[in-house]
Amino acid sequence: MTGKNNNFDRTEVRRRIVVAGAAIPALAWMGAAHAQAKPLVLVGWLNNTSRKANAHYLRAFKEGMATLGWNEGVNYAIEERWAESVSERLQPLALELAAKNPAVVVAATVVATTVASKLIPHTPIVQGDGGSLVTAGLAASLARPGGLVTGVTNMVVEFGGKFLEILLETIPSARRVGFLADVGTQTAEPLAKLYRSVLDQRRIQGFFAKIDKPDDIEPALAQLAKDRIQGLVLLPARFFVAERERIVKIAMANRWPVSCGPHEIAEAGALMSYGADRAALYRRSAYYVDRILKGAKPSDLPIEQPTKFEMLVNLKTAKALGITVPQSVMVRATRVIE
Repeated sequence: MTGKNNNFDRTEVRRRIVVAGAAIPALAWMGAAHAQAKPLVLVGWLNNTSRKANAHYLRAFKEGMATLGWNEGVNYAIEERWAESVSERLQPLALELAAKNPAVVVAATVVATTVASKLIPHTPIVQGDGGSLVTAGLAASLARPGGLVTGVTNMVVEFGGKFLEILLETIPSARRVGFLADVGTQTAEPLAKLYRSVLDQRRIQGFFAKIDKPDDIEPALAQLAKDRIQGLVLLPARFFVAERERIVKIAMANRWPVSCGPHEIAEAGALMSYGADRAALYRRSAYYVDRILKGAKPSDLPIEQPTKFEMLVNLKTAKALGITVPQSVMVRATRVIE
């Protein structure tokens, strides 16, 4: 009896070891499945431009997130909303985002940031690229925003005078300069005031065409053609990048050198562009999202101004227009298209 019991005990022990060994992988799989099932942190994305024209800025933001340990589809997800340069679409898109209950929203431009702050009032908002949040009344100061809105600014008003400066330096004989302005932007009036002051000092005539939507572009440029302008300055706008091919085509047909901010327009054929490195701004906005997701209050995160600028000169366009870009301008260029 004793021998039989010992054999039984040994057999039972072996069986239990086999069962336990089989259970370990199953438990490990269940643990992994549980980890995978953990909800992803949701980041909202509200952009008043088009995805086709500005998807590279979304990529820049994702790159910034990755360097901070955030990988899309692994520990966070992005809920995108693009207004396609139609401001009226921003409000319903913001409401859609609000219904998704994101942990934080990245908004492009002051216009989108303003809409997001009103319609998603209890969610931190990070401006990825835009004008002054203080001037817009969305922050108390750069150092201490004081609310749920923070992020980066592109300082477009502060350096916007460069658009006109480099154009006049390149075309010193110009006495009639045209300006295309989007009345829906916060910076239109401050820049127009700045330009009028410069023009008065230099005794140059300025012709301002104000538009509100893409359909206004052709009639506005037709009027500037009647005004016999010799060069065109594009003020920052909601939809000029998306409409750059059309704008450049009309400008080239009229033999106008064009100066602007976004490098995409110079790449499409404008003579030159100057502005903050916007991709760098979106990468930096990831820092704010990271800090907020880790518990920081937006009110304690100082608003940052750009530190990296880029100036592009399109020598291919200069040649087509019979323009010799002076060396004083060329030495400042960070990139040249030949």
